[in-house]
Amino acid sequence: MVMQRLSGWGRTAWTVADLVHTTEVDVVRSTLGTAGERGVISRGLGRSYGAAAQNAGGIVLEMTSENDPMGIDADFDPMSGLLTVAASVSIDAILRMCVPQGWFIPVTPGTRFVTVGGAIASDIHGKNHHIDGSFGQHVRSLTLMLSNGEVVELSPKQNPVWFWATVGGMGLTGVVIRATIAMLKIESSRVEVETVRLENFDAVCAAMSADGADDDYRYSVAWVDLLATGASMGRGVLTRGDHAAASKVDNKDPLAYDPRLNVSAPGWVPNGLLNKWSIKAFNEAWYRKAPAKSHIGLESIPAFFHPLDGVNRWNRLYGKQGFIQYQFIVPLDRTDVLRKVIEKFSGAGVASFLAVLKRMGPQNAAPMSFPTEGWTLTLDMAAGISGLAELLSEVDSLVLDAGGRHYLAKDSHVSASAVRRGYPRIDEWMSIQEEMDPIGLWRSDLSRRLGLVDHRRSL
Repeated sequence: MVMQRLSGWGRTAWTVADLVHTTEVDVVRSTLGTAGERGVISRGLGRSYGAAAQNAGGIVLEMTSENDPMGIDADFDPMSGLLTVAASVSIDAILRMCVPQGWFIPVTPGTRFVTVGGAIASDIHGKNHHIDGSFGQHVRSLTLMLSNGEVVELSPKQNPVWFWATVGGMGLTGVVIRATIAMLKIESSRVEVETVRLENFDAVCAAMSADGADDDYRYSVAWVDLLATGASMGRGVLTRGDHAAASKVDNKDPLAYDPRLNVSAPGWVPNGLLNKWSIKAFNEAWYRKAPAKSHIGLESIPAFFHPLDGVNRWNRLYGKQGFIQYQFIVPLDRTDVLRKVIEKFSGAGVASFLAVLKRMGPQNAAPMSFPTEGWTLTLDMAAGISGLAELLSEVDSLVLDAGGRHYLAKDSHVSASAVRRGYPRIDEWMSIQEEMDPIGLWRSDLSRRLGLVDHRRSL
């Protein structure tokens, strides 16, 4: 156990905790017995943007494994595609092991450096939610250690109430030890991608609507230019596709997979490098680079799913001030809210290096899972922008009044009342969480700020 200063991927709100790095069940159990009133939270690779995996003054269980695909703690059946794996294993390691055998992770976020435990706790989603749902819908079972050290088996059929409380439960029901995941069969390590640029917000929404061609593609996402104004406001680049057939890959080994980190962001980046003007120039270049008419081509798995992973520690590009990633969802019939949000950011000149729009499918059974049928917009912004907190508060009201919500794995901003409004089943989940953790052991900085756990222990 070592005292460690920790933050989320956004590099804001640093706090200090006692860090225990382990993947051993017995060590996890013994550590729980040493916890004081500040409790315990588990942590994977630290890719939650806010404080979901921090615990000021308490204990943080850092559960990560080496990424050697030959040595990871996993049992994979290439006939059925069922993968039973330790929660400490990353999506990166899984892909290195499974893609050459013709299988892909069923849901991946924008980074492959996420552990299985973190994927379950955040119920991650990707570009295919409108077709395949979120990560939890592909978990066939999981092993969970409760606060009293007991290990239980959960699944959608075996104690489904506890299972779905754990999916999207932000690590507050227990420590996931192992999970069995249904993988996706593929023929190649390439993705057949259609790319087209769209001149404004209306064109983007029309192209991605359910009555268009979007449901013909497993994966779909649009980059949106928040700094464009006038007739070009909300212009974007739409990319969508599916795993390519082996016959379309000009390669002796169509399943060859070797992702690499190309460059590393320097540690000395000054605040303000990513500003309105540099991002405006990038947006213009990115938009013009995209074809004006639909173009279909092949891309590698890393290029299509995890482009930012090519830059090691890219979060340092915002400098020491760090950045906020802000993600919300609103119902499908509330594109007017999306328009108002884009107008607010465009009018304020607040630059977002990444602004990503996706259309989401129906919600699963997890009370605290973020995705529900609707439009989700993800933005990231330098934390030091003047007036940012006030702008985001205005956007919060628009989102909540429309019946939307915010993604807790990205959050470092919203209030406890906003979460209560956005997640109508929160009281149900808190009741289940108390049943699973009657001593109030599981705690994080996020849970304290948002009131996700009660006062069974001193705060």
